[in-house]
Amino acid sequence: MKEIKNPYRNMEGYQCFGCAPQNHNGLQMTFVEDGEYVVSEWMPKDYFQGYFNVLHGGIQATLMDEIASWLVQVKLKTAGVTSTMNVRYKKSVPVNKGKIKLRAKLTGKRRNLADIHVELFGPENELCAESDFVYYTYPREVAMKQLHFPDYEEFYEE
Repeated sequence: MKEIKNPYRNMEGYQCFGCAPQNHNGLQMTFVEDGEYVVSEWMPKDYFQGYFNVLHGGIQATLMDEIASWLVQVKLKTAGVTSTMNVRYKKSVPVNKGKIKLRAKLTGKRRNLADIHVELFGPENELCAESDFVYYTYPREVAMKQLHFPDYEEFYEE
């Protein structure tokens, strides 16, 4: 496994709800690269619940969307935005039983569209939700100019 650094973390005004480490109201996700997967382990907080001690479905969808975005950045070396997202909830996710794990994998690419499959596992490693995404990806020059996409090496700085 290879740790992925957040190259945006020192950018003034950076407050991504999904991954900004300084956004105390956000998810503060971190990522590693594991072969063909981008993986995240995340500790639920009780204020992200819907029903009592159950992780809100919208937060689950946001976690899956965020890791899909990071897969685009790391594996395709550009930025993209969600075009479609199809989420299937299979089991409730407890907020009080430990870390959950997400993993994302590129399943297809055609022109500027990337197909991504994401799985969300509960604290006991049970599949609780999965989603399929189509991401619209930008040419790298556009991503750098309009979305502040960094040099790729910054994802793995020492």
